[in-house]
Amino acid sequence: MRTVTPQGLKDMQDAGQKFVLVNTLPADHFEQTKIVGAVNIPESDSDFVDRVKKQAGNKHETVVVYCANSDCDSSTRGARMLEDAGFTHVIDFESGADGWKNAGLQETVSA
Repeated sequence: MRTVTPQGLKDMQDAGQKFVLVNTLPADHFEQTKIVGAVNIPESDSDFVDRVKKQAGNKHETVVVYCANSDCDSSTRGARMLEDAGFTHVIDFESGADGWKNAGLQETVSA
């Protein structure tokens, strides 16, 4: 499974790279952990894979998943589900919203 650092994710955004950024946490945690441009699709929802596919358009588009921080394994579980379902370009942003803020990128996190 591929991973990305906060700066790597920022570089992807700045370069205009096409990808879907998915926050895998439950909806009630989304506002506190939202990175601008992210959609909330909880990995615990039974239709997680279908909803991500709908957002991405197909299983060959790049999907970056993230959750709260490096101690949270929601994004890793979501990434595994997507890979198991045949998605070919899944990236786990393991440091999550906290890593984004700690890298000085907090201005792009909604409060």
